Amino acid sequence: MSFSIRLNSEEEKLVKSYAKIHGYSLGEAFKKALFEKIKEEYDIALAEQAHNEFMKDQETITHDSLLKELDL
Repeated sequence: MSFSIRLNSEEEKLVKSYAKIHGYSLGEAFKKALFEKIKEEYDIALAEQAHNEFMKDQETITHDSLLKELDL
């Protein structure tokens, strides 16, 4: 799949500079940035889900209690 994107001159300079610094083509720079953003948002969503599940239960034990429970 391919697509085109319109950039103003400042955006173009920024993208070209970023790509050059990292040794990427423009296409690689956009692809890497897009997938990094997707990964970050996915990780945030998983963290929020885990936090929400914890907040529902909130059953925690201390480190000492866990060691005692495991006979350590």
